[in-house]
Amino acid sequence: MNRKKIHVGDARIGMYVDEVCGSWMDHPFWKKAFRISNARILQTLQECGIHEVWIDVSKGLDVGVGADAFTEEDEKLKVDETLRSAITNVRKSERPVELQKELGQARIIHAKAKKEVASMFQEARMGKALQLEQVASLVDEISHSIMRNQCALLSLARLKSKDDYTYLHSVAVCALMIALGRQLGMEGDALRQAGMAGLLHDIGKIMTPEEVLNKPGSLTREEFDIMKQHPRGGWDILRASPGVSEITLDVCLHHHERLDGKGYPMKLSGESISLFARMGAVCDVYDAITSNRCYKSGWEPAEAIRKMAEWKDGNYDESVFHAFVKTVGIYPIGSLVRLESGRLAVVSDQFSGSLLSPKVVVFYSTRHREHLYPEMVELSRSQDAIAAIEKAAEWKFDPAMLQGLVQLSA
Repeated sequence: MNRKKIHVGDARIGMYVDEVCGSWMDHPFWKKAFRISNARILQTLQECGIHEVWIDVSKGLDVGVGADAFTEEDEKLKVDETLRSAITNVRKSERPVELQKELGQARIIHAKAKKEVASMFQEARMGKALQLEQVASLVDEISHSIMRNQCALLSLARLKSKDDYTYLHSVAVCALMIALGRQLGMEGDALRQAGMAGLLHDIGKIMTPEEVLNKPGSLTREEFDIMKQHPRGGWDILRASPGVSEITLDVCLHHHERLDGKGYPMKLSGESISLFARMGAVCDVYDAITSNRCYKSGWEPAEAIRKMAEWKDGNYDESVFHAFVKTVGIYPIGSLVRLESGRLAVVSDQFSGSLLSPKVVVFYSTRHREHLYPEMVELSRSQDAIAAIEKAAEWKFDPAMLQGLVQLSA
């Protein structure tokens, strides 16, 4: 195997980094792979808070004698064990409304939320105080949709362009926070607070220069420092708006903190990070890494869950991450998967009995390299099963087409 996972302390000049083990929001290396060609790159890698990297020994130096290194098989076993632990005792999500019926309402809410959040951010950019009544009303609408059938709104939340990312990311994190809160047993005002915090957690990015926020390449250390100012900038904006709760302020300021104390802006660790901020960290990262940005294509939802399971030590609260996996599934809606039959399918719904056997829409034969007439299959009742996660880009499938298959199945 050419790929090895090593601790950043064992990295050295001449190595070829094939992947940095962490969300690209938490380090300046937005290229998937790069060579450690000088001392500056090595120092940045070792000081940015990342614990581990994957190196490709066929393209650069190998790890030194005596240093720990792990293979892809080692990591697969570790991630599989994490996900097996996460899917026990799943709290069933009641769905009083069928997915097809809720999708229509969810589209209306999604479009309205994008417009209102864009307007709210623009007013904040001009120095105006937030209208909390309007924000609370929007959160209630999102919450009601999640409670009717969370799959509807969450299935729409992935589709973003680089131009509307900031606004729709806020809407997605709001929805994810509410869904996660329900899985954790929250009700009433606690859920409303979780949603409000999710909707406003990234408002500080309105103060980040456009050339830094959407730079189509790696950030310099100075640019990364500017990027890391958005939690405190958002906290200042929210603090100036009457009626903003302490929970919303807390999540805005601390959603980039890490359990190991290597986050920002205050390097909090362990129990000093609130439950709501821990929830915000997980929801924020998941939506960010599954979204296309100007500098990086988003990961498939199922791939993102596996990556987060790989990174979880030091980054996320284990119980919160487990609850999140139960919320969105091992194979979240929209995931492209290959079945044991050789057919490709997109996950269209979660089956409450097993997160390993979701409902899928089969639409492509890998053996014959041709499209099939779309067919909905409940894997819990089928002899077929998921064999692997696939990447839509590698098959040249349009994400909008996959989303259309999800809605077609409803």
